[in-house]
Amino acid sequence: QVQLVESGGGLVQAGGSLRLSCAASGRTFSMGWFRQAPGKEQEFVAAISRSGGSTRYADSVKGRFTISRDNAKNTVTLQMNSLKPEDTAVYYCAARTALSTILVPTTRDDYGYWGQGTRVTVSS
Repeated sequence: QVQLVESGGGLVQAGGSLRLSCAASGRTFSMGWFRQAPGKEQEFVAAISRSGGSTRYADSVKGRFTISRDNAKNTVTLQMNSLKPEDTAVYYCAARTALSTILVPTTRDDYGYWGQGTRVTVSS
């Protein structure tokens, strides 16, 4: 069992930046961020391999968001720049504790562990 705890959400103006962090209680393999906006389905945002050498991003955040990890601290970080009102959502950290056939999974079903979510609100 791995527990994930997110932090760093909040209210920011459009064009601003936020940094989300996720602390895992144990060793993880690939990790990802997903988000759910009000009235919408949860969607993939970004993911990273265990080594950190491979990353994947949703088209909507490419060039603005950066995912990274520190395995010594069991943390994954999502740096969000140039935020837009449409980035408003609850952001969830997700993790795998076993290898996947896909180096960097991007679908919800590939992740077995989830955090409680942290809310990000971007005002226009």
